[in-house]
Amino acid sequence: EKENLSSATVSRRIAALRSFFQYLKKENIVDTDPTGELKRPKVEKKAPRILDSEEVDRLMAQPDRKTLKGLRDRAMLELLYATGIRVSELISLEMSDIELKRGYMVCRRKVRESWIPFGDSAKKALSMYLKHARDVFLKGKESSLVFTNCSGGSMSRQGFWKIIKKYAADAGISGEITPHTLRHSFAIHLLQNGAELKNVQEMLGHSDISTTAMYASLDTLQLRQAYGNE
Repeated sequence: EKENLSSATVSRRIAALRSFFQYLKKENIVDTDPTGELKRPKVEKKAPRILDSEEVDRLMAQPDRKTLKGLRDRAMLELLYATGIRVSELISLEMSDIELKRGYMVCRRKVRESWIPFGDSAKKALSMYLKHARDVFLKGKESSLVFTNCSGGSMSRQGFWKIIKKYAADAGISGEITPHTLRHSFAIHLLQNGAELKNVQEMLGHSDISTTAMYASLDTLQLRQAYGNE
């Protein structure tokens, strides 16, 4: 009976079979590898979810800024959207990486450091968090991290993913929302506002500009859909 499997599932199963037969050959259990003739299907990449400006505003409005946790969460969301950094870069950000008065941060990446500016909204949210919440979370402990959990420890990627998922649901934003959604939205919105592709590449930390060019293609596709020209 034929199974109705997606291309991605078929591709994964072929990869598993190949690994299995490579092991059998290594152990001299079989002489030939029959998976060599198998062709993996082309897996179509789904276009990333992009938030529009109104959705971004609704998301940013969700953290309760009357609470310490709300101040922290708002600052994290604002900085993530304002800079396009990865969530792993956000939670590992150190105090020495932030130049609050001048409105920029240093993102230390494997290939090179990136100096990324951020606007007044992120600057204000970060300032409020640092002034009112961070020291309370630390409870007298020392930490170089900008963002900590409520006990003063380091945050996890999974923990922040749950935070953004909850706020997206509270904001009535449909579809799968992850921290990377803000990174995608940051890139698209920069290009829509006239930013040069090379500058966006630098801020995102892409080693190959063709990776960044995906956003330019996606932006064109969105415009066609908006005007019904597909």
